[in-house]
This record gives sequence, structure tokens and C-alpha cells, in this order.
Amino acid sequence: MTATTIRPVAIKIDEDTKLRVKRLADARQRTSHWLMREAITQYVDREEKREAFRQDALKAWEDFRSNGLHVTADEADAWMAQLEQGNDIEPPECHV
Repeated sequence: MTATTIRPVAIKIDEDTKLRVKRLADARQRTSHWLMREAITQYVDREEKREAFRQDALKAWEDFRSNGLHVTADEADAWMAQLEQGNDIEPPECHV
């Protein structure tokens, strides 16, 4: 395992936001620094997942455009209704 190098980074925020962060950090019994690091980490994690989802959707669209395979909305709805009822069934077959 390699050690992660942590380097300071300066950010500029307005005074109101700075006070809000300070109040929230105090209420959580944390430092403002900890709160900002946590907020940035959560934001980056969320946005990476959002970007991965977007890339998956673009790939699915390109796959559909190249091969035409799909399921209808009715087929997908029927499958999901079975899953909601606790029936672990296979997804419907794709077709052209």
C-alpha cells in the first residue's frame, strides 16, 4: 500500500458561507477543515457515480443504434412488477 500525499489547497468562499460552515462544524463537534474535506469527498463520489451512469447510458444508446436489440416498456414493466413481488426472475429477452 502506498501512502497518500496530502497537500494543502486554498479555496475562496464568501464570509456568509464561511460562517455557515463554522456553525455547522461546531454543531457537529468537528473542525471546519474536516467538514469541508467531507463535503468535497462526498461531492466527488456522487459526481463520479453520476458520470459513470451517464457513460453507461451513452454506451447503451450506441449499442442499441448498432444492433437494435431492446425490450419494450411493457416487457420491462412486467419484469419489474415480478421483482417487486419478490419473484427473482430473469429479465426479458432482448429482440430487434
